[in-house]
Amino acid sequence: MIGIGFDVHKLVEKRPLVLAGVTIPSEKGALAHSDGDVILHALCDALLGAMGVGDIGDHFPDTDPQWKGASSSVFVHHVTLLMQERRLFIVNIDCTLVLQEPKIAAYKHEMKSAIAALCSIPESRVNIKATTNEHLGYVGRNEGVHAFVVCELQKL
Repeated sequence: MIGIGFDVHKLVEKRPLVLAGVTIPSEKGALAHSDGDVILHALCDALLGAMGVGDIGDHFPDTDPQWKGASSSVFVHHVTLLMQERRLFIVNIDCTLVLQEPKIAAYKHEMKSAIAALCSIPESRVNIKATTNEHLGYVGRNEGVHAFVVCELQKL
């Protein structure tokens, strides 16, 4: 089973930039109901999509006050419990982050480790790539960030 996830958030001042569960030093962070972690949000959507059980908005609606300011790791934990109930395991996760700045090369290993730990899989099954938008569009103007995640699940 294969799933794809996508998430986007506006970047604003005075908010932390959290990516894959790691807080990255930045002048801007994601404006969101939760912590705005676009990578973990896209990961949840990819995993939920592979299982055919809706999307992150179905499971964690931004109209629900219990998710206000929530760490996206809570969402991943819930999704992995759904996988366990279905006797599924993650074959691999491939993430692409599109962000003009800051550069995240120095944090990629920590981000990869964080995802692997959240999903209880070896780091070798997680890949993180990052690119800019070559100063084009909302990402290029540093007004927003988005991420794509693809995953493969298999039955135990």
